[in-house]
Amino acid sequence: MAFKKLKLYFDADLVELLSTKIHNVYNNFDNKSFGNNIQSKIKTLELKDRVEVFADEFHTCLKSNYKEKSSILVSILGPENETGMFKEYYWIMPIAKYVEKYGINHFDISVKAIEEITKRNTGEYAIRPFLESFTDKALQQMLIWSTNENKHVRRLASEGVRPRLPWAKKLQIFVDNPKLITPILENLKDDSSKYVQNSVANCLNDILKDNEDFTKIIIESWTVKPTVQRKWIIKHAFRNFRKKEDVWALKIVDLLEK
Repeated sequence: MAFKKLKLYFDADLVELLSTKIHNVYNNFDNKSFGNNIQSKIKTLELKDRVEVFADEFHTCLKSNYKEKSSILVSILGPENETGMFKEYYWIMPIAKYVEKYGINHFDISVKAIEEITKRNTGEYAIRPFLESFTDKALQQMLIWSTNENKHVRRLASEGVRPRLPWAKKLQIFVDNPKLITPILENLKDDSSKYVQNSVANCLNDILKDNEDFTKIIIESWTVKPTVQRKWIIKHAFRNFRKKEDVWALKIVDLLEK
């Protein structure tokens, strides 16, 4: 079977899928304009821009306020997801983008929507404008998420605060002050889920790029009576240092293997 680029899934078939899902819960949805507007715009666009076009048309064609619009979109998310975040639930990406772009003035509503979105796809990009505009409030929510029973929500807590998350704007506030996100990482340092462990390691790796000495202090503190999970996180976090045979990294590896 030929490989199909993810961007090509954002096409006429997806217009039909989303139109049907929305119309089933909201009879006044202008599905004709939704389809025409999207198909006239997406042909030459890449993935991120296609996703944004869909999000913009949610905003245009759902004739209600933000609270009602977000409620409609959340209602079509379906059952929670364990696998297939992009393979099966790619169609949720425009919903996340909608919340990211249009929900900034509705913190509580948007945060609840992001939590539901991330159980099926991911809210790691949608949460970032809220971290910039409402840092303390958003970090408190992330800290709560870091203890959630759902691994996707716990992963959002660390993935969303990554200073240098790929495909996203750098969160300069955490580059300047990484201490802000350490309570979240402390909650997750022994997480049982490899999915979460990988995110924590990547977050530490991000911090290392701008705050090496600070991150070394964290990693060294984690070497005290480390769990198997924490050992994996630490080794994965400074993988680039290990490849360079950095003296400090080799010392930490030796300590972890004793």
